[in-house]
Parts: sequence; structure tokens; C-alpha cells
Amino acid sequence: MIKGLNTLLENKKQPGLPELRALLLSLLDGPQVHGRFKNEEKLLRSRVYRLHFEINDESRSLVVKRFSPDRAYREQTAINRWLPSVGMQENCPPLIAIAPEKNGQCVWHVYEDLGDSTLDRHLDDTRVVKAAVKIIANLHLRFARSPLLSECRASGGDLGAYFYTNNTGDALRSLENLTITNGVSSTGRQALIEHLKRYIYTMLEEQDQRVKALSESAGPETLLHGDLWTTNIFTSPAENGIHVRLIDWDHAGVGPVTYDLSTFLMRFPVQARTAILNDYQEHIQDFDWQIPSNSDLNLLFDTAERSRLANTITWLANAALEEPSDWVFDDLAEVDQWFHSLTPVLP
Repeated sequence: MIKGLNTLLENKKQPGLPELRALLLSLLDGPQVHGRFKNEEKLLRSRVYRLHFEINDESRSLVVKRFSPDRAYREQTAINRWLPSVGMQENCPPLIAIAPEKNGQCVWHVYEDLGDSTLDRHLDDTRVVKAAVKIIANLHLRFARSPLLSECRASGGDLGAYFYTNNTGDALRSLENLTITNGVSSTGRQALIEHLKRYIYTMLEEQDQRVKALSESAGPETLLHGDLWTTNIFTSPAENGIHVRLIDWDHAGVGPVTYDLSTFLMRFPVQARTAILNDYQEHIQDFDWQIPSNSDLNLLFDTAERSRLANTITWLANAALEEPSDWVFDDLAEVDQWFHSLTPVLP
């Protein structure tokens, strides 16, 4: 019996808790088990938690994450099908079980706890960074030749030129709709929206140039992790070196490698990025792709980042259309600052 399981996340207003608790009971309970739920720990976002249990006088922890159904399917398929198909099943998170909410509102995933050894804690450790770069390069290289790439695109979407053009149009449409609503009555909010629109207008003006660069210089298409922050890369000592796992596959899609590289490189100090890029290039020598000049790469990296920011604008502006809360406009102001702060990725 697991005592206290019915109190798990009780104050967090999360959907699907009965299904999650029932799943945890089936995973942890048994005729010889005496245990209790101890506490929960929020990890980064409000939908990811580390759960602490005491089972037969021993501590055990699990990580649970709440997804929308489409993102849950993408994560599950990446872990159980795509990555194993290229021999990378040991480089993804250890997914134990899933718990769909009965009305289809969300899906909970349960993982073995990998601890806290994310790459952002080891940015100065060259050996660990090199191990991570090798896994990223292997991912890109193997899927560039995979017959499952079309399936990855269908389930994960396109993160290439269409990602730029679609998000630019969506962001402008959402901002224009927000302009004419009653929720934007203050002068400050109106000025913020107009400022964001100017960034999007510039993206529209530069669209032909950027799409051409993506077509000519960004390299072959492959499976992209889609959210390659160093916090999504776990490392641990292994018998033959460093074991690397990439987590959070719910943003995966298909596109050029510069999309992933831009996210990854931006997490490091500017002076470290060229060496990391050189390590990556060593591992992809079998690619039929000559890495372009730094100026061309900076354009490609900038295109990927502006696409992501435009995507963020769309979701925030749409949220403001439903409920013009202060937090939405605070987040839009932060995106405005991110646009303003963009600098070349490579020196």
C-alpha cells in the first residue's frame, strides 16, 4: 500500500490526476510493498515534477510530465520508435508508462529519475561537452538517411523554411487581431504590439533572402530535437566515457541541422562556440554538406531564432485574445527584449 498517494499534486490544479495516481499505484504497489508518498518537487515548468516516495524503507523518485495529446504522441513515438530505429534507444529518457486523461485533455508520462546532471552544469568540462556534441551529430547523421524521416515530418512538423514563413504570417495575424480588441486599452500595451509588429514586418521583408539561404546552405534535412537547450541534455559517467541522454522530444521535427545548432550554440559563451562547431563538423564528415562561412551560418542561425520568437508571439497573442492578463503582456514584453538582444551566434 502506498500511503498519501491521493494527496499527490492536490494543490496544483492539474488535469488527469486520478489517472496519474492510479498508474503510479499500479507501478509501485504490490502485496509485499509498504510505502508512502513523501513530497513533490517542481522542475522548471509547472507540468514537470519529481515525486519522492519511500518504498519498503528505501527512497525512490520518479519524474512525471504532463503533455497535450499531440505532444505526448510525438514524445512517445520518438522514444519508442524513431530513436531505436537508428540504434539510439540508450540516448533518450527512460519512459516507464503513460496515463491518458479519460476525456482526452492531456497525457501524463512517467520516467525514471535521471537526477540533476544536465549539461548546463558542465559547460566548462570539455570532455562532457564533446560527448554531447557527438550524440547530437549522430542523431543528425543517422536520420538524414532514415526511411522514417517522412514519418517524423508527419508527426513532428517541418522546422525548415515553412517554419519561418508560417510563423511570420501567424504572428502578424495574431498581433493584428490583438490590436483591435478591447483588451489592449492601455497606451503601453498598444506600443508593445506595434513594436513587435515592426519586427515581424522586417521578417516578411527579408523572407525571400532567408528562405533562399535555407535552401542553398542549411544542409540536408534530418530529424531535429527541436528544443536543444543544455537543460535537455543529461550526462553521466559510463564505463566507456560519458553517457548522454536527450530528453523532451515533444518539439521534434524535420529540418536543417542549423535549427538545432542555433539553439545549442546559443547556450554557450561566444568564445566557446567555434570550437564546439568544429567538433560537430568532425562527426558529420559523411554528410554531403560543406559547412558554410560564419556569416552564412549566422544568417541561418538568426533565421531559426526569429522563427521561434515569432512562434512564441503567436501563442502569447492568442492567449491574450482569450484573456488579456498582465502575465501575457509581460511575456510579450520579454519576447520584444529577446528580439532587441539578438546578436550573431558566431564571432
